[in-house]
Amino acid sequence: MTSYEELYLDRRPQNLCHMCGRCCRVVTTTRPYQELQKMAQAGDEGAVDFLKIFEPYPSIDAAKEADAEVVENVIKRTCEERNLNPSQLTFYKCKYLLDDNKCSIYEERPALCRHCPSTPWAVVPPGCGFEAWLFLKREEVKQKIRKSKEDLLELKLLRTKMKNPEDLKKIDAVVHKIYGMIESYKKYGAEDW
Repeated sequence: MTSYEELYLDRRPQNLCHMCGRCCRVVTTTRPYQELQKMAQAGDEGAVDFLKIFEPYPSIDAAKEADAEVVENVIKRTCEERNLNPSQLTFYKCKYLLDDNKCSIYEERPALCRHCPSTPWAVVPPGCGFEAWLFLKREEVKQKIRKSKEDLLELKLLRTKMKNPEDLKKIDAVVHKIYGMIESYKKYGAEDW
């Protein structure tokens, strides 16, 4: 079975990065700051790495001073998609971003930096070199989900024609696997694709 890195991260064309530093200057997460702190205290490696690199802005207005366009883009995409109030978001800045937009710890940067953008649903700054590529990757996933839903219909029909308990068991296993895959994309709206 191929890993996530082989399927997505290793295929991500790094040459698309404009080296503008915007994704390091204004960052947010799917979890509130207090939850990240608790996760880090409990030993969650991702939360520990994130909080080692990023420090929170004192307010959304302070983040807007750094880059209003990025903040507004995040609020628009994140809050609308997840039905959140903007006050639920915390914005962060990288402690290691230099004035020339270079990373002062580039060679030792953690995986979360090396893997950015880490998912096709990452919210990137407007004009980011990854925008179009991420859109295409999202569309590929949506097509995969649509095809899986078609497969479910065919399996449902096939199940009505089968009598052998072993065959029914195999069909049910495939159906279960497909539903699991669709469920993994539910937070991105898979039920509507």
